[in-house]
Formats: sequence, structure tokens, C-alpha cells
Amino acid sequence: MKPDRKVALITGAARGIGLAVTTRFLAEGWRVALIDIDGATLKKAAARLKQAKRVVAVKCDVAHAGEVQAAVARVVKQFGRIDALVNNAGTAVFKPILDTTVAEWERVIAVNLTGPFICTQLCAPHMLAAGGGSVVNIGSISGLRASTLRVAYGTSKAGVMHLTKQQAAELGSVGIRVNAVAPGPVDTAMAKKVHTADIRADYHDAIPLNRYGLEQEIAAAVWFLCSPQASYINGQVLAVDGGFDATGIGLPSLRGTRT
Repeated sequence: MKPDRKVALITGAARGIGLAVTTRFLAEGWRVALIDIDGATLKKAAARLKQAKRVVAVKCDVAHAGEVQAAVARVVKQFGRIDALVNNAGTAVFKPILDTTVAEWERVIAVNLTGPFICTQLCAPHMLAAGGGSVVNIGSISGLRASTLRVAYGTSKAGVMHLTKQQAAELGSVGIRVNAVAPGPVDTAMAKKVHTADIRADYHDAIPLNRYGLEQEIAAAVWFLCSPQASYINGQVLAVDGGFDATGIGLPSLRGTRT
């Protein structure tokens, strides 16, 4: 199938990693459905892309099955098919464990874990009708290693990674590959606002590549997993983190030491 016929549905697409993924799929010739809860920002993002014939933008809260069902129906009505799903929409609460409320916990789990479940359940039948497809769930390094202030966020992302394996085990046999990308610290607009110079320095010390990742680098990994080059990759979690998870706790005083 020609790339210009294929369709990717990307959640959380109004900004950041989701918008970078959208841009990459468009550059590869695909048509793209942008899904986001922030309707105003979504509308502006879609306008900036200047790809009216290849883009549809739909406001949707992925935690609500009815909204997702309506969004998927609109995408299929306009484009006729879905070939790839990128479950990128997410939310976070960074608070001490004893200060995290039940309502905050439930919302993070609903968006970050239930959302990918709902979206995959509703998109998969359309992928099967098109002959198969690919799902990429966006996890986080916080789902692979524990840290302070992330009881809801980290737990939700750990769940996403196991959800990925469960989905891959069943959907792989009918032609839908499911994988996950686990970004490390990424230089998003939000990170630039909330990460102080001290925080950034600490991350640099802990990451062997000594820098934050770029949104485009995450998008490249997502694109690869959806591309024909990844045709035999299923049920995997790819950490795109500059080596952060691989090294555990590093010692800045030993950086650069050769053995």
C-alpha cells in the first residue's frame, strides 16, 4: 500500500511528543488523525501543519470510551481506515505519596492506562479490516524504575508496559503488532518550564549521553516501530533515554573514567 493511503491515529497530539510524532508520520507520507483533550491547542496545531487534506483533528478525552468511539468513527468516516495507533495522551501528578489523593490517582490511571486500553480496543477492528497494523504505547522510564513523587504516574506507566505485552500476545496472532517506547527525560516545553538548573544538571549526571532527549528522537523511535523495518518486533519496550535506565545510579566523579 502506498504511504499516502495509510492512516495513523495519534493521541495527545496537540503538543510535545505527540505533535512531533504527527509531523514525522506526515513527512513519511501518511495521513494523520490528531486526538487531544485540549481543543484550542489542537486546532492551532492542526492549522500550523498546513496539511488540511491529510489531517483531521478531533477533541477527545481518551479516558471516556464514548468520546473515543465517536472520535474513531469520525476518523474512519473521513479516511476510511486506521493502520497505526500511537497511544501518547497522558497526564501526571508529581506529589509525595501520602499527599496524592484518590481522585488524582484515579485520573492518572484513567488517562495513562485505561486510555490506551480503550483506544486500542476501538481501533483494532479497523486495523484488522485494513489487513493489520501497529500500536505503539508511550510509556516512560518512570515505569521501569521507581522515583519520588511519581506513585500514580510511575505505576500507570508500568501498567502500560505490561498492557503492551498483553496486547502483543493476543493481537500479534491476527496481524497487529504492539510495542512501547519508554522515553527518558525529554526537552519538552513543560520540562523547560519546571526543571530547574539543578534538576537538569542532576539528570545530565545520571544519563550517559549527558543530555535530555529531543521530541524528534522519540518520534523517530515510534515511526520505526510502526514501519515495515520493524515487521518482526512485537511486545517490546524500547527505552529511548540516553542510557538512563541501563546505568542505574551513576557517580558523576567517575564520568569519563576509562578502564
